[in-house]
Amino acid sequence: MRLTPATVAAERDRLRERAPAVVPLLNDTRTALGELFDTEVDAVTDEQYRREVDRVFTDGDRAVNVAALAGLLRDLDVEGDYPGFVVDELLGRQLASTIAGGQPLALLAEATFHFADTRVDGAADSDTAGADDLDAALAAGFQTRLPGWSWREGDSPFAVEPTASDDL
Repeated sequence: MRLTPATVAAERDRLRERAPAVVPLLNDTRTALGELFDTEVDAVTDEQYRREVDRVFTDGDRAVNVAALAGLLRDLDVEGDYPGFVVDELLGRQLASTIAGGQPLALLAEATFHFADTRVDGAADSDTAGADDLDAALAAGFQTRLPGWSWREGDSPFAVEPTASDDL
């Protein structure tokens, strides 16, 4: 794999084009998690997903890592599949985390990746072992970073104001 600004831009375009596959999985994951946590979560449109892909790729450091992880997952195949189970899970988890951003969203995206991965069907003979993990990682990472969760609306009640003597 060779990464250049041009290959990173091409990867961004490929991820944008995945909207018809990723957005339904993303919304299915949100609905299922909302039911589990007894909350309503806003659905995401294809256009919201594509705009957020663009935002992720405006950060060059994040973009090169997302492009590399996505490319590895897309091409990853292991004879018999099962021996490669751990590596595709590892790459998928890292991709979801990288897309989501810093903590605590990164950890939530990693956990959500495993949940989304159970909801994806990578049974097509033409799919590589990592193809379903790629879609699950995209769904998990973007559903985590996009708005729609009520607990993420507004300021955290745990923020502590500095005292007058603190020098910020």
